[in-house]
Amino acid sequence: MPKNKDAVSRYRWIDERLRNKRLPKPTLEHLIEYVSEKMDTDISTRTIQKDIQDMRQDPELNYMAPIVYDRSSGTYRYADDNFSISNIPIEEADLQGLEIAIGILEQFRSLPVVQQFEDAILKIAASLKMNREALQHKGLIKFTRTSQYKGAEHIPEIVDAIKNLEVIRISYQSFDRDEPKEHWVEPFHLREYQHRFYLIGKSQKTRGGAVITFALDRVVNIWPTNKHFDEKNFDEASYFQHAVGITVHDGEPEQVILRFTPRQGKYVKSQPIHASQEILEDNSKECRISLQVVINPELIMTLLSYGANVKVLQPAHLAEKLATEASAMTALYKGK
Repeated sequence: MPKNKDAVSRYRWIDERLRNKRLPKPTLEHLIEYVSEKMDTDISTRTIQKDIQDMRQDPELNYMAPIVYDRSSGTYRYADDNFSISNIPIEEADLQGLEIAIGILEQFRSLPVVQQFEDAILKIAASLKMNREALQHKGLIKFTRTSQYKGAEHIPEIVDAIKNLEVIRISYQSFDRDEPKEHWVEPFHLREYQHRFYLIGKSQKTRGGAVITFALDRVVNIWPTNKHFDEKNFDEASYFQHAVGITVHDGEPEQVILRFTPRQGKYVKSQPIHASQEILEDNSKECRISLQVVINPELIMTLLSYGANVKVLQPAHLAEKLATEASAMTALYKGK
């Protein structure tokens, strides 16, 4: 990969100048002048020469740009008129890196500095899905998941509706129904969790206009209504403040105390389960933590994933729930 972001910018400006058919083919001096103007700084001859060489040959960049030099005119051009470094397909490692970055941004989307880029973040997430599909069709990668960001095609339309305060009509196929159900929704917020996108909005025809979460992979269709709603009275940061995952209940948050094995505790300390996590004890025998959260399915699934490496100390009803699940799992294997 490029050593720094300035190098990336120079490659893009060189590429743009080489593809510009409205201007004469550039000499080295033209390229230096063009890139220097775009970068608003003086770029040396040696730097541009090395950039051209890297664009041609650097295996880490993998542009393999067909830049040719015409000695008679002293100009540069692409041997393939349709070539652009922007057309280079993104690789699996880069896809994973972008997905991690998007996930990090999701965690801080309530901050004003992130909110102003919400539209761009969602578009990048949608583009990731399309790039994955393109690479799969070319046989370059194999998915371990069969539904990466399913439903992401609805994101642009939903984002526009959120920005314009427009009511949308949704056909939604929940897992516990045989037929899709129609909702008229005031869309408030889009959120990603474990490779699925969710729309949070107020349903105008369900449960007295309650705030409901819709998984985009279960949205059958979306239609505009040409109807608008008043400014949303919804604070996503407060709404999800005490939730692990996407499910928010009406109940008050509870103090959850967990005892992990010392080894598992190292992982939990490096990647907290929830923002409220506090370490109560940390020694050679245990790592005990406290959470202030609502008890929802995502929390239960997370705790079950730790197996025998965690024990719920409180509340009692959560400990009983996990004990019941553990007993049921044991019964399954005893009867095999």
